[in-house]
Amino acid sequence: MDLVKLGSSDLDVSAIILGCMSYGAPDQGTHPWSLPEQESRPFIRQALDAGITTFDTANMYSDGTSEEIVGRALADFAKRDDVVIATKVFFPMGGDPASGGLSRAAIMTQIDASLRRLGTDHVDLYQIHRLDPETPIEETMEALHDVVTAGKARYIGASSMHAWQFATAQHAADLGGWTRFVSMQDQYNLVQREDEREMLPYCLDQGVGVIPWSPLARGRLTREWDDLSTSRSGTDQVTKAFYHQADESNRAISDAVGAIATARGVSRAQVALAWVRQQAAVTAPIVGATKPLHLSDAIDSLDLDLDADELARLQDPYVPRLPEF
Repeated sequence: MDLVKLGSSDLDVSAIILGCMSYGAPDQGTHPWSLPEQESRPFIRQALDAGITTFDTANMYSDGTSEEIVGRALADFAKRDDVVIATKVFFPMGGDPASGGLSRAAIMTQIDASLRRLGTDHVDLYQIHRLDPETPIEETMEALHDVVTAGKARYIGASSMHAWQFATAQHAADLGGWTRFVSMQDQYNLVQREDEREMLPYCLDQGVGVIPWSPLARGRLTREWDDLSTSRSGTDQVTKAFYHQADESNRAISDAVGAIATARGVSRAQVALAWVRQQAAVTAPIVGATKPLHLSDAIDSLDLDLDADELARLQDPYVPRLPEF
């Protein structure tokens, strides 16, 4: 699998990034659909065997057990210098409000805790999971800079915010002489394209890599739009909250995905992922996997190039909506 530069940074990431939210103790945190360790490890091994080098997790996924599972598997299956480990900070751990936010105290405490759980002395990409409205952005950016200068993270990234907020954070870093964000992890897929207005052009202009989460709209684009029969559909609170806007538009987009998949003899997932990959600002999509087919579809999508007519058929039914963070 090809490696690609993350924006204008010197960090190489794989063309598919394995999202690790699905790996963690089901009885910990808010992801009862997650896979326990022995069921998670084969997917991490499958990803490595396929050439995926980049793994994205977060401290709050299954109350830290995702980081533990990922860290142990990578230590067993790969050399540390051959993989890119990304994690995140912001949301509280175990319902403890003091563990959340982006204050200096929270960042310094949580990076050390993440490193312990991952079993490594550094992460390659340390991302803020959301913005913290309670903490001055200068405090957050200086603390992240200190994490980098201490060698605990190689690069820093951000996730899910308005473009003006991201620009403000980068400007604060410039004024303070601190480390800038090299990546934006936003929700971007065929039914949520609002970042095309400002965020993605800004990232292109500034050399910021884009690594979208939910490129398959939480799996909704892999089946008929109104099919909510999966176990995750019934228990994932984010899935329940998202994708209620512009239902007719969403159904038309989903139908187009299905029609193109049938005509091409490929899966719906491959079509939806190929569309994301062909967008100019995108570096690599983050894809979760709880079945071997999920990974093979993601890998096969790299060989699918949609033509101009197919791109138009997928894009034309879209109507404006509110961004979903």
